[in-house]
Amino acid sequence: MNQPEDLSFRQDELPEDRSLIIVDDDRAFAQRLVRAMELRGFEVRGAHSIAEGIDLIRERAPAFAVVDMRLEDGNGLEVIAELARARPDARAIVLTGYGNIATAVTAVKLGAVDYLAKPADADDVTDALLAPSDDKAPPPENPMSADRVRWEHIQRVYELCNRNVSETARRLNMHRRTLQRILAKRAPK
Repeated sequence: MNQPEDLSFRQDELPEDRSLIIVDDDRAFAQRLVRAMELRGFEVRGAHSIAEGIDLIRERAPAFAVVDMRLEDGNGLEVIAELARARPDARAIVLTGYGNIATAVTAVKLGAVDYLAKPADADDVTDALLAPSDDKAPPPENPMSADRVRWEHIQRVYELCNRNVSETARRLNMHRRTLQRILAKRAPK
């Protein structure tokens, strides 16, 4: 199979240990990312929950990890903390559809080297994983707009409230009709 030519790194830049785990409960996204990272030369194992991610780490601690912040069974930072205990030199990044500064700081304190907004593409993930320890990956060429980040956050809270508009509006401190108008619109770009 031919490797894509537009990779932002050279295959010889990969370290000898190319083991990578991807922990994300969005199965379609995780499957695409697993394939893309395999094409870039990583040896990828995937998990869809905190328990599965921790099992993979205990089975064989990887050199790299990509972990979604919010998983169905809890917070992805638990996986980052376990990886830091099992393999302190591992490089991990946290993916999230919404985030805040406090969570980013916590992720870095637990051992994550970067924090990327979903949907991050494989080039952004690779750049973050392979960036020198004293350097951050360059900012993404096409980051999510502030409107899109807001919309993603509202959608997530709406789903967590079992699609209950009144409960979602209460938790977001927003008028119910305003929330209904936002939910009726298409996602911003």
